[in-house]
Formats: sequence, C-alpha cells, structure tokens
Amino acid sequence: MKQPVERRLAAIFAADVAGYSRLMGADEEGTLERLKAHRRELIDPKISEHRGRIVKTTGDGTLAEFQSVVDAVRCAVEVQRAMVGRNVDLPEDNRITFRVGINLGDIILDGNDIYGDGVNVAARLEGLAEPGGICISRVVRDQIRDKLPYPFEDMGEQTVKNIARPMRAYALSADAIKELPAVAVAEAPAKAVRSRINRRLLGAAAAAAVVIAVAAAGWWVWSGGAERARAPATANASKPAPQLSIVVLPFENLSKDPDQEYFADGVTDDLTTDLSRIAGNFVIARTTAFTYKGKAVDVRQIGRDLGVRYVLEGSVRRSGNRVHVNVQLIDTASGSHVWADQFDTDRADLAQTQSEITTRLATTLNRALVSDASRRIEEAKALNPGAVDLVMRGWNWMNNPAPEGQQQAEWAFAQALQIDPRSIDARIGLAAAIMRRWAAVSDKTRPSQQEYASVAELLREALDRHPNRADAHTRMGQLLYSQARYAEARIEFETALQLDPNQVFATRMLGWALFFLGQPAAAIIQGEKSLRLDPHNPYLWGTQMLLGASHLDLGQADDAIELLTRARNASPRGNGFIYFNLASALALKGDIDAGKAALDEGLKLLPEVNSLAAWRRHNAWDPPALLELHEKTVFVGLRRLGFPEK
Repeated sequence: MKQPVERRLAAIFAADVAGYSRLMGADEEGTLERLKAHRRELIDPKISEHRGRIVKTTGDGTLAEFQSVVDAVRCAVEVQRAMVGRNVDLPEDNRITFRVGINLGDIILDGNDIYGDGVNVAARLEGLAEPGGICISRVVRDQIRDKLPYPFEDMGEQTVKNIARPMRAYALSADAIKELPAVAVAEAPAKAVRSRINRRLLGAAAAAAVVIAVAAAGWWVWSGGAERARAPATANASKPAPQLSIVVLPFENLSKDPDQEYFADGVTDDLTTDLSRIAGNFVIARTTAFTYKGKAVDVRQIGRDLGVRYVLEGSVRRSGNRVHVNVQLIDTASGSHVWADQFDTDRADLAQTQSEITTRLATTLNRALVSDASRRIEEAKALNPGAVDLVMRGWNWMNNPAPEGQQQAEWAFAQALQIDPRSIDARIGLAAAIMRRWAAVSDKTRPSQQEYASVAELLREALDRHPNRADAHTRMGQLLYSQARYAEARIEFETALQLDPNQVFATRMLGWALFFLGQPAAAIIQGEKSLRLDPHNPYLWGTQMLLGASHLDLGQADDAIELLTRARNASPRGNGFIYFNLASALALKGDIDAGKAALDEGLKLLPEVNSLAAWRRHNAWDPPALLELHEKTVFVGLRRLGFPEK
C-alpha cells in the first residue's frame, strides 16, 4: 500500500541574501565568511530562541518552520533589526542584507525536508520583500494583526511565478525596521561543560518531591544558571535566559506488578501539572506527551517535533510502601543530560521529605511555587494515603476513553472523598468525572438543576479551601460553560490560565467561550495556543472545528474550508455542525455542488436541524452577538444552498 503523506500546518520562514551573486563576484571568500558568521551568531540562535526549526540552508538561502506565526514574524523582525547594527560600520557594497518571506500553510514532510504550496508561497513572498525588509501573506497578517505592533503595509494583490491565483501581500520596509528598538543578541555559549548536582537529596518523596526537586533543577537551568556555568567568564551577565519549554514523558513502571502502571502515570501527571505553574514556562500537555509512551524515543527529534528545549523522563519502582524514582532532565538541542538524581522514600514520610526539600530549594525556586508547594505539604501531612491512591487511580481511569473507565473513575473519586472528606483533589476529580458523564449523554438530555448544584458545591468547597487551584477554576468554568453561562465561564478560564498558563483544557475551553460570546478573533488565538500545547490530542478535530467556525464568522472562507475539512476528515461522525459550517464556507466561495454535498452529510447526522429556524432552536442558548455574526456569514452561505428559513 502507498505510504500516507505526512502533512501539518506550519509558519514557513524563507530568507535569502539580496545581491548575493554581486557580493560573491566581488569577494567570494569574504562574503562566504561573513554569511557564515551571520548565520552562526544571529540567524540560527534567533530561530532556536523563537522555537523554530531550520529545515535547510542552500547557498545564500535559509528555510525554517515554526509552529507559531507570531514566533516566525517576531524572529524575522529581530533578525532584520539586528542586521542593521551588524552592517552599520561596513561599506554599503560589502553589506549582507537579507530579504524574508513568511507564509502560513499546509506542508508535506519528507524526512527533515518540507514541500508544498505553503513553502512555495513563502519563497515568492521572499522575492517580493525589499532588501532588509519582510513580506508576509494575508493569512499571516490576519493572525498577527492584534498580537504584534509592527506596521506592515498592504501591497495589494500580487501575481507571482508558479502560483495559480493572485495573493495578497503585506510588507514591512527596511526603513520601518530601522525605527524599531535595537535587539539584544545572545552570544553563542562555549562548548558545553557538564554541570552536575554532586550530592543526592536523601529522603526525597515520589511524585511531589520529584516535582519540587526537578523544578529546582529546571529553574536553575532555565533562569540562566546552566548557561552561566558553561559560558566563559567574559559572557554578558544580562544575556537572555534560554526558552522555557519542556515535555514530561511518561515515567516507566519498573514494578513487577502491571497494576502499578497508574502510579507511574500519576507521577508523570503531577510533574506536568506542577512544572506548568512555573512563571513563563511552556509545558506540553499530557495527551501529547503520552503518545510517546512505551516507544523508543530520540529526544532531539522530540525537541524538533514539539518545539521544546528540554525533555524530562524517568522511572518509578514501587514495592509496597517503598518508592524509588529515577529522573533526568535532557537538553533536546545537544541530547546531553543537564541534571539527574534518584529518590528513595517511604510513602508514609512523603510530607516530611517534601518539607525538607522545599526548605533546601527555597532560594532557587520562585516564591509563588515555593509558597504553594509548602501549603500543599502542610495539608498532605493529614491526608489519608488510601484516598491519595484512589485519586491517582481515578485520573488514570479518566484518561481511558472506554466507558467502563469513566464509571470506575467516578467511583474512585467518590470513594476517596468518602475515606477522606478533606481531599480537594477528590472533589475536583469527582466534579470532572460527573461532567465527563454528562458529555457522553445526548444533547437532548441535559443535567437537572440538582445535578448542576451538586457539582457546583464540590467545586465551591475546593475553591473555598484553595482559591489558587487552577484546575478547580478550570472545572468551574466547564460547569458554567455547560449551562451556557459563557461570560462567567470566560472569567473562570482566564483565572485558571493566570495561575497556570499551560492548562490546555482551559485554553481550548476559553476559545469556545469566546466564540460563543461573538469574539472569533480572540477564539482563534486560544485555539492556536491549544494546538501548540497539545498537537497530538486525539480529539484535535474539535479544536479544528473551533478554528474553522471562527474563521467563517470572520468572513475568511478559505481558512474555514481548510480547517473544517481537516476536522471532518479526522472525525467524519464527530459533529454535524462541522458539515453545516463547511457547507456555508464552500457556498461563500461559489462551490455550490460541494456545499450541497456537505449539507446533506450534516443533515444525516442532525436531521432535526433542517432549517435556519431549527438551527436557532437547537442552539437556543447562543448569545445574540454570535447570531449576529452568523447572519452575516454562516446563514448567508446556507441560504445560497437553498437551506430553508423554516
């Protein structure tokens, strides 16, 4: 069978040297040496700093890909602004000046190389840019309009070689770039010298103790400690810290008992949650991290695939109440071990050893994390170990998509709460499990007010005890969202993300809340962030549906068709409104036949939504702001297909 083509959406960065042939003709060796220096000292570090990946360099050209359009444009601007300073003392005839083009599009992956129209368009945009300037496509401009302050100017429709349709381009001139503030460029560090922690932290606990110790090591590295240790004595003390980004891979269960798998997974989950609360840290979501479970992994490839600087991995062996944990932090750029340690403890001593480690590392960790960890340690001293174990089992079952797993999860959280009524984790878990059960029931059967009230009481009790628990605010937001109280839900999701910016579920749900509040542009920002946090989520089609519907409400039919088609292909039976929105977008583009075919598929899934009046009845909780947008976009397309009013 033919191997399926691997595709993904990416921001493509294409750069070349203006007048390269002339420069080489005048001074071949000097030009080549200066170009290599610019790449080594500026371009390569900037691409890495902004989480990009260099695909290839060809003579005077550089091709890179980014998972974020904002990162790609910011990188391009900083490179061009820094080149102004690097050229200032050179005669004009000797200056190396780059042109940069950026596009957002679908790419085909072939090993480490990329192909497709998305790449071709970026190359054509590069050709439209003036020396020292940047040229971007319309879709890139739409994505950065409210996020970056750069004054791109509309160049109108441009016809370029080998691209069938005219494309709209926007330019940032060299003069405009010169007016921007100067850019700090970090010096390339000297050859790495291994820094190690020389003595073990004795008596460390399993999950929470590892969290604090690893956070300390990671914080030391990320805040510049490792870089300062490796850099020469003359290094600039004000050099920017490396990018804070990490994925926690599933810890290996070394216990002979396979039933202890949940415990290893629980340690992984705790680490992911706690590390994500470090200010400025970017942590890949659990669902994506667990796609690597049980697989032989290349940490460098993971770093490139997920755009992270560090991988945290380890193993857990539990025998009765004894727990032994190995953990190591790896730099994905070099593949080297930055930090490693072992922890051996009795679960009964968990709180005491946590307290000891927190005290030792208080000067290294940021105060908010130390304060929160210390408070949790004090509470953990009184927690029932059996209840803690049931909570870990509950979350393990929650992550199992099988229906029986959901039932077992609800039972485990309820049992934990019965054993230990003080448990905040059990309250949050039980609320989440009940709402998961609601989601599995038909839309026509909504929970009773009594059921809503019981879940609200669980979450209020959790927040009364722990007002800064991000997961409690997330679940409260989910509850309010399920009641169509979108404005209140938005506040809870935003509060959760202030406390933990890496909560992928809160990010995605905030996007949906903003969509229903009639703010599609803001919804797109959150949807794209959730894709970045969790690119391998098995329910990615839901986020693609959010992005497609948001683009449609903004009148961007091309983007809507692309995203909604992806959502449909990923989950053909996922949601009938994918088809309705896709049908409308196709009609707005004039493809009536394809629009009617999509509409027919939607009606097979939702036969009761057979008119615009039925749409409004089915979505009776939609706020007026959303319906106003639909009237200008979605409903216009459906009317073109002959979809009746009543």
